[in-house]
Amino acid sequence: MKEDRIKALLIGVCLPNEQMADRDASMQELERLTDTAGIATLGKYIQRREKRSPRTYAGEGFIGKCLEETGRAVDILIFDNELTGSQARNIEKMFSIEAIDRTEVILRIFHDHAQTKEARLQVRLAELKYELPRLKSMWTHLDRERFGSRAGAGVAFRGMGEKQSEKDRQRLQREIYDIEKALSRIIRRVDTQRKRRRRDFRNVGLVGYTNAGKSTLFNRLTQAQVLVEDRLFATLDSTARSLKQETLRDVVISDTVGFIANLPHHLIASFRATLREAESADLLLNVIDISDDDFESHMEEVDRVLRKIGAGDISQLLVFNKTDRADTTVMERVRKTYPGAVLISALRGAGIERLLNEIHRRLNAPRQYRLSVPQNCQKDIHYAHSRGRILKTEYDGNLVKLTVEMGSKDIRHLERYVETGDARGERA
Repeated sequence: MKEDRIKALLIGVCLPNEQMADRDASMQELERLTDTAGIATLGKYIQRREKRSPRTYAGEGFIGKCLEETGRAVDILIFDNELTGSQARNIEKMFSIEAIDRTEVILRIFHDHAQTKEARLQVRLAELKYELPRLKSMWTHLDRERFGSRAGAGVAFRGMGEKQSEKDRQRLQREIYDIEKALSRIIRRVDTQRKRRRRDFRNVGLVGYTNAGKSTLFNRLTQAQVLVEDRLFATLDSTARSLKQETLRDVVISDTVGFIANLPHHLIASFRATLREAESADLLLNVIDISDDDFESHMEEVDRVLRKIGAGDISQLLVFNKTDRADTTVMERVRKTYPGAVLISALRGAGIERLLNEIHRRLNAPRQYRLSVPQNCQKDIHYAHSRGRILKTEYDGNLVKLTVEMGSKDIRHLERYVETGDARGERA
């Protein structure tokens, strides 16, 4: 441990409806986050409580005891869930030590790893949305001013703290507005590029929990040189490359930011531009670290985020990575539980040929789509009949409603008419 690193104590609370094992796992992950942020962990403490303290999150006595037990200089306290602004300030006043939460650690990592203008804008937007609700109590040390008035004494006017809070709120809201405007321009540009690309290419998106090995797999499939680190959130920007395979020359694969447990909604929303590729993919490769004891809870978290960004119905192929580190009994259980999944080692190259074959099969397998085509678009109706298998035809006013079975390559010509893709949610 380097002496010049910031030193932290990690504190969590286990409530009656939570399992201590789950809280332990969360604290282990928080330790990895702090390490990625360049912070050294001196100790981890969990308090069982009926409810979180509204003043200090964990009990005041518990926090004091943790600091006393460490017996070494602690620079910062890091809490496993979001602190309110007043909780952070109460802790700082009582113990004369900075207090931050899990979200702020993630924001610090994002800030350090953002390389492109797009990533920096998204990180700044996330920071502002985190700060905004905490402004109100920032200036409570300034006394509220109370004056009499002609109407009578005791009428309350806005004090110095409230005025300063309002000024800051307006400043942050203006900056949020400007950044969202800039990001909307980026999203429009990304969408235009994506639409052009979709005319000639099919899109496969890499998604998964952070540090599952997505960038290593991306490099293996595309012969790219994307940064690979054994740290959380090494990738913040979306990167797209063509697959270097004879049978998949019309396929573009996109690497995206990793997901993590307890990721606040405003962080997901801020990275909408980066996650755009996942939202529009023909197939998602859900990369899972099979060597991680908590991989199944990580899978649930990835599904939750995909639903949030509107990508929950896209066809998924489960790719269990890092078999070179995994226990053989775990791999056997995974093969039985997820028979359609592919087990690989992106680092060693094991299982890559089977993965490519499965990508080819999934992209070319016919799926069911529901189309609503205006009757005057006869060329497109004819195209649906000639390239697909029509299962059902209905008429609704000026619209022809077609249920058609068609491959993902052919449906791109008709995607503006697609209501639902019934097989898009296939997952194995």
